[in-house]
Amino acid sequence: MNKKNIVVDFFMGANSPNGFYSLYDELREPKVNARSFLIKGGAGTGKSGIMKRIATTFGDRDSLIERIHCSSDPTSLDGVILHTAKCSIVDATPPHVIEPTYPGGFETVINLCEYFDEDKMATRLPTTVTYQTGNNECHKKCRGFIKCADILLKDNYYFVESCTDFHKIATLATRICQTEFKTSNNPVEHKRLLSAITNEGVKTYENTVSSMCDRVYLIKDDYGVSSAHLLAKIRDYALSKGYEIFGCYCPLTPDYKLEHILIPELSLGFITQTRFNDFPNIIPTKVINYTRFTDLDKLKTKKQYLSFNRKAAVELINASIDVLREAKVIHDNLEQQYTDAVNFDGVNAKTEEVLAKISKRYQ
Repeated sequence: MNKKNIVVDFFMGANSPNGFYSLYDELREPKVNARSFLIKGGAGTGKSGIMKRIATTFGDRDSLIERIHCSSDPTSLDGVILHTAKCSIVDATPPHVIEPTYPGGFETVINLCEYFDEDKMATRLPTTVTYQTGNNECHKKCRGFIKCADILLKDNYYFVESCTDFHKIATLATRICQTEFKTSNNPVEHKRLLSAITNEGVKTYENTVSSMCDRVYLIKDDYGVSSAHLLAKIRDYALSKGYEIFGCYCPLTPDYKLEHILIPELSLGFITQTRFNDFPNIIPTKVINYTRFTDLDKLKTKKQYLSFNRKAAVELINASIDVLREAKVIHDNLEQQYTDAVNFDGVNAKTEEVLAKISKRYQ
């Protein structure tokens, strides 16, 4: 990577059609991270504050810092990854629970529960249960809306696949790969989400692309078919040539559908622009339009059908966003149940202890 002291933003978990999708197990691999700090504690106990402090403290000492945001509230952090220090700090509580596999040698548990006033919290238990239950119900409803939207969008996807010339995609992928890739020695894929459905809407971290990449291939694809197949081939080729990549998957189909690839060593990115994903401030090196691979006459035969599905899906996604806004209000109330029952002097002292441990990793 030519750039230094880069701070970027991703998600590693989000509501999806099949429940909460989590990539947090990516942080459990000692070959990638030499040290992992797992934070345990309730809402409003300072987990995000600790991580923000860490990201700020080491921002000028680390080559690449990833801020991992909470998809329910992007203003809150769920994790920080320090690449030079080979260290991660993560909120290890639901819905992305992480338990230590190699405690002491690899993971260190930061237990903020020891700073609770348990007597005070016990008197608030009925209210806490009500807020937690309400929050869980909102997220369940949100995922229901997303699942319905996904059915409609997948219906469009499968039809557009039947209109797509995959030979043309393979030919272009080969030409791009032979032009852009030589040989490197670190074939690793970091799986991430660049976008997520949040209480702030469908949020995409455009700044991450501009921070990591000087050159960008922008793929304009209303349906995500051509881009997904093109990026899958580029991904495989880049890894076969030994490059470290950040593979960013679609939050609606995160198990397999690639939307973006970022390659820091080459300062090169491949990003997909859709009706949900926009990059207004990115000036692309090259633009690729899905129409060059698509039988447009066949596509037009289902124009109204495709449009109906898309508009209905947009309404369902908007409904899921509204529910997440309700969940945020409930979660804020839940945090208030904890905040004044926490000894933040103890939390601050623990933060200083963690900062000191991480600082040693730069020596």
